[in-house]
Parts: sequence; structure tokens; C-alpha cells
Amino acid sequence: MAAAPEWLTHDYIRHALRVHYDDAELKIVQLDVNPALGPGENYGGVLTRVRVRFTLSQEPADELLQNLIVKTSIDDDELSKELMAPYDIYNREMNIYEQVLPKLNELLKEIDEFEPLFPTAIFVDRERMAIIFEDLSVDNYVMADRIKRLDKEHAHLILRKLAKMHATSAALNERSRGSLEKYDRGFFNRYTNAYSGYFVGGLLAAARWMSQEPEIAHYGQKLFELAPHYMDIGRNCFAPLNDSVNVLAHGDVWTNNVMVKYDADTGRPVDILLIDFQYSFWGSPTIDLHHFFNTSLREPLRREEQSSLIEFYHRIFRDVLRKLNYKANPIPSLHQFQLQAEQKRFFALHSAVVVQPVMISEDPTDACFNALMNDDERATRFKNRLYNNPIVQQNLKALMPVFDKKGLLEINQCC
Repeated sequence: MAAAPEWLTHDYIRHALRVHYDDAELKIVQLDVNPALGPGENYGGVLTRVRVRFTLSQEPADELLQNLIVKTSIDDDELSKELMAPYDIYNREMNIYEQVLPKLNELLKEIDEFEPLFPTAIFVDRERMAIIFEDLSVDNYVMADRIKRLDKEHAHLILRKLAKMHATSAALNERSRGSLEKYDRGFFNRYTNAYSGYFVGGLLAAARWMSQEPEIAHYGQKLFELAPHYMDIGRNCFAPLNDSVNVLAHGDVWTNNVMVKYDADTGRPVDILLIDFQYSFWGSPTIDLHHFFNTSLREPLRREEQSSLIEFYHRIFRDVLRKLNYKANPIPSLHQFQLQAEQKRFFALHSAVVVQPVMISEDPTDACFNALMNDDERATRFKNRLYNNPIVQQNLKALMPVFDKKGLLEINQCC
């Protein structure tokens, strides 16, 4: 596991808590700091778990216990830092937690909706690119199993929260005269091709594996031909919709970016919270659906029930927009929304072929951000091994004919 940052000290946590509680005399009694995740669990930041006992000045005899998660930037080499700079992921997430998500909560309260969609940040440190949250595990929120993936109950909980986030963001943008449209740096964007090492590298690794499998070798050849055009197609896919409802998309909805609460008796999921807003962007809500469906759903749910899941999502999305009196663009009917999902279906291909193999990998060898982002020999070995996974192989053998039939393997596809 990655070590906790050196600056994450007794004095630092005391300062953060003093700011949060507005108590300059707050005293820490005991502090424990431990890494929260292992290699391959999360590539978007270093997560550190902090358990702290402290006293407040007004009640010095009463010890309080608080469990925190500190999210900090990855301490990368200079090459990776240079690659990631155009995305500005840490500033973006801090802005969203400070300036956007509280306003979405206020809009929900307008329509008597009070369930939380995401955790609250208790301290934001722009100098060190750090955010401190209350540790949701104290309230029995946990990460679901990224290898086993998610069933329909999980999917409905996530889609309900996602629909509310999307709808409130559209309304906020309407009321604030386009304030969210500046978030234009999703995974594919016009400023950088920094992710090409991951995206095109993963596509080529998939193509190499497919070319060795006789029944799907012709799909491998099509992926080889698609590779030089891949980043351009992705950029077109991420462009906002014309004359329809765009939203602040989460940008990276998958199993490890939601926290789940389970019923202690039945073991069934009862609530989720969305986390990790580093890649949030202004665009089509269907991008989030394609990514979630194709990285995180179990089979055969992913292959057979996407239409009913889209219908479930759309009903909530439409209802919240109506309650908020959204007028900026026509609210799409279910049929229109399904057509939009088809228009953006390239991202389903991308999420299934390139991203899911990383998400469900159990091989810790070279499982680091550098191996993901670069295209050197070590990175190529890492990506090639992803396609040795029997689950990945089974999924892609079933999905490639579907993607091909929809024209997603063609160079001149329109997205």
C-alpha cells in the first residue's frame, strides 16, 4: 500500500479540525494514520484513513472520536505529472465539492428531497491538493466488490442518485447562466491526448489478444484500424448535445466510485453515495450510463437489461427536471433519450473493451498509474496481461458482435 503523505501529521489534522469545528483550542488526544486502499484499487488519488480522538474547548473532559478519509494527489514521476496537468483533476474536484455539490443539495431541498447524494467535504487544502471527508465506513458504507460487480438492486440505487445529480446540475446551470459549462475536460477533450497511452494502448492490447482468437480475429483487425482515429472519435462523443439537456456528468461512475450501505440482517444494499468527481464534465448524461453499465454490471444484467435500466433512470431524471421547472431545453422523452444513448454508444465500446479489463483485474503486477498511462515496455506488458483474464475474454467475445453490428468499429462512425 502507498504510504501516507509525510505532511499528514498531528499538527495538520489538528488545524483541519480546528477550522471545521471553529475551535482554536481543540486538542488531539490520539491519532492513527493508515493507508486505505491497495494497488489497483484506485488510480485517481491516494486515500489515507485517519482515526482521531480529540476534545473541544467547551467540553474538555469529553473525548470525541472522528474517522476521516484524506484524499491526496498521486506522487507521480515528472512524466506522469506533465501528462495529467491539462486535466487539472485535483483543483476540479475541490471546486466541485466546495462550489457545486452544496448547490445541488439546495436544489433538492427545494423539491423536498433530502437524501444525500454524496459525502460532505469537511476540509479542502488547495496547497497540498487534499480533501478531508468523514469516513463513511463509520456509518457502515463500504465499497462493493469490483471483481464480482453489481446486481440490479445496486444499479437502481446508483441510477436514482445519478439521475438526481444530473437533473439538479442541469437546473443549476440554467439558473446560473452556464456556470457549469466550464467543466469541459472529461476523459476525452480538446485540450489534451494525455490519456492516449491508456486508451489507445488498451485498445491495441485488446486487438492483439483478439487477433490470436480465430472466432474474433476480424474484430481485432478492425480495432487496429480504429486506433489512429480513436481519440478523435472519443472527443466527438464527449461533445455536449445540441438542443437537448446536458448535465454535469460524474465522468467516472464505476463500482469503486460509489460507497454502499447494506442492511445488517439481509445483506441487501439500502443506500449509496457517489464519490470521486475528478473527471466530471459538462455533456450528455448518457456518457455516465454507458460507463457504469459497461464497467460495473454483472452479466447477464449488462447484456440483457440496459433498456429497462435506462427507463428507470429516465423516469427519475425527467421528474426532477419538471419539479425544478427546468426550461432551458426540451426534456427528452424516453424514446428521444434512448436515441441519445445510441448516439453516444462509442463510450460503451470504450468502457467495455478498454476500461473494464483494468477495473476487474486481479493481477497486482505493475498495477500502478504509470503502467496505465504510459506506452513503454512495462506498460505494454501490464495492458497485455489484462486480456488474459477469462472473464474479460468471455465478455468481449459476447459483446464484440453487438458493437460491430452497431457500427462502433468503423472509422467514420458518427458520435
